[in-house]
Amino acid sequence: MNIKQWFSTYFTNHAETSEEHWNEMIRTHYFKTTKDKAFPLLEDYYRNSNKYKVMSSSKEHGEMSLQTVKGKKAFIVVSVVMVQPLRTAVDFSVTTESTLPFDFGYSHKLIREQQEEMKKLLPFLETSMAHKM
Repeated sequence: MNIKQWFSTYFTNHAETSEEHWNEMIRTHYFKTTKDKAFPLLEDYYRNSNKYKVMSSSKEHGEMSLQTVKGKKAFIVVSVVMVQPLRTAVDFSVTTESTLPFDFGYSHKLIREQQEEMKKLLPFLETSMAHKM
């Protein structure tokens, strides 16, 4: 991790996954399922969780917005997009609510935690597969 990457991790209050993110741990994750199967499963997971509150949900758009209810306050947007048959991408955007303009890496940590939870719920394929399409 170079100095620019270190600052972009620890001295910001926002993080999001992407195909080519410099941090391989928070790149887009792909699962072997369809959006129509994944979205309700994830929605049920978040609705039954004691860590998150679902603020809004749109199956048509493949997006959910969440608020953390334990620990640091954060706003999370989960995007579920089917890119090929049985290849569905799950992306996260996390903004930490804080009096400071940075969260010391909490938003990145929260994304990694979410991705690990998704791997327990859905059959994981790989990360960052745009180069294969």
